Amino acid sequence: MFTRLYIHIPFCLHKCPYCAFISQEGSPARREAYVELLQAEMRLAHAGIPSGRPLESVYFGGGTPSLLEPDQIGRILSLADTLFSLLPHAEITLEANPGTIDRAKLAGFRHSGVNRLSLGVQSLDDRMLASLGRIHSAAQAEQAVKAARATGFANIGIDLIHALPGQTMEMWRHDLERALDLAPEHLSVYGLTIEEGTPFAQRYTHDRDLPDEDLSADMFLAADDLLGAAGYEHYEIANYALPGFRSRHNSGYWRRDGYLGLGAGAHSFLRGTGHGLRFANSSDVDEYAAAITRGQLPRQEMTEISDDDALAEFMFLGLRMLDGVTFSDFRREFGMEMKERFGKELEELTGLGLLAMDDRGVHLTRRGMLLSNQVFTRFLE
Repeated sequence: MFTRLYIHIPFCLHKCPYCAFISQEGSPARREAYVELLQAEMRLAHAGIPSGRPLESVYFGGGTPSLLEPDQIGRILSLADTLFSLLPHAEITLEANPGTIDRAKLAGFRHSGVNRLSLGVQSLDDRMLASLGRIHSAAQAEQAVKAARATGFANIGIDLIHALPGQTMEMWRHDLERALDLAPEHLSVYGLTIEEGTPFAQRYTHDRDLPDEDLSADMFLAADDLLGAAGYEHYEIANYALPGFRSRHNSGYWRRDGYLGLGAGAHSFLRGTGHGLRFANSSDVDEYAAAITRGQLPRQEMTEISDDDALAEFMFLGLRMLDGVTFSDFRREFGMEMKERFGKELEELTGLGLLAMDDRGVHLTRRGMLLSNQVFTRFLE
C-alpha cells in the first residue's frame, strides 16, 4: 500500500516570515518527546496498515529536521526498518538548515543512515537572506556543503528561491553561479509565493513590491539555461539533477506511489483497492500528541479517491515531470485511452503550444512550464 515514508518535524529555531508550513519553536526536551510520539505513531500505523513492500525512501521534512540529534534520527530509522523494512539502498533524505549543522552533527547524521541532504539555502546573497529572515549567512551555507562533503555525503541538494523582494536578474544569476560552484547533485529552484496568513502577506500587499511576472519568468528561464549548460537535467518544473540523482522520494509523489506520513500535519496517500486513500494528521502538535497518547492515530480528512479525482491527479502530477505522462501508463491505470477522456484538453493545450505530444505520450513545453497552473487547471474542470 505504500513504499515511501514521510516524517514531519515541526520545529524551527525561528519561523521565516514567508513560510506557511507547520512549524514552531521547541526546546530539546519537547523535541525528544516528539520523537517518542513519532515512534509510538509508527507502531500504531504498523498495526493497522501493512506496507506491502519494503520502503524505497524515507524523507525527513519540516520545519527543521536538522534540529534533531543524530541519535534521534537513528532511532526513528531503526524502528522504520524493524517495522516496515528498508531496502538496502533506500534513499534517506534529511532537510537541513545551514545554520543548525556543523561537521560533527553531519557526521552523526551520516552514521545514523541519512544518505541524502537537502539544504535550505534559499539564497547566497546576505541581503536576500536577511529579507527572508533566514538564520544563516551565505558563507555558512557554503561551509555546510563543504562540511557535508567532508563527512561522506555524496548526494546533496540545494534549494534556491527567486523573484524575491528587491532581487534583480544580476543578483539571481550570481546566486546560481555561486550554487554551481558548490557542485551539488541536485538543485530545486522555486519562485517566491506569498502565502496567506504569513508576515510576508501583510508586508507585501502590492505587486509593485515584488519582481513582476515578466522578470520572474526571465529568472526561471535564466536558471533553466545556466543549469542545463552545466549538465543538470531539468526533470521536474522546479527541480534539476545531475544524471542519476533525481529525488526518488519526490518522484514517487508525482507518480502517485503510496506513501505514509508520520507526525503533526503529515499527509498520506495509500494505494490499494480503487484509486487510493488520502488523509492528513492533525496539524496541531498538542492535539497530535493527545491522540497518540490515547493510542489513537490522529487522522483527519480521510478521502477515497474518486475516478474523476484520480484521472485529474494522474495528469497534473505526472505533467510536473518533464518526461510527462505516457499513453500506456494511463491505459494501464484507467482501462481507457487518454484521448478518450481528455481529447479536447490535449488538442487545446497542444494548439496553444503548452503541451507537446508524440507516440509515447504528452509533456509540457518550455512555455507550458511557465504557465503550468493554467495547464493543470484544464484537467480539474
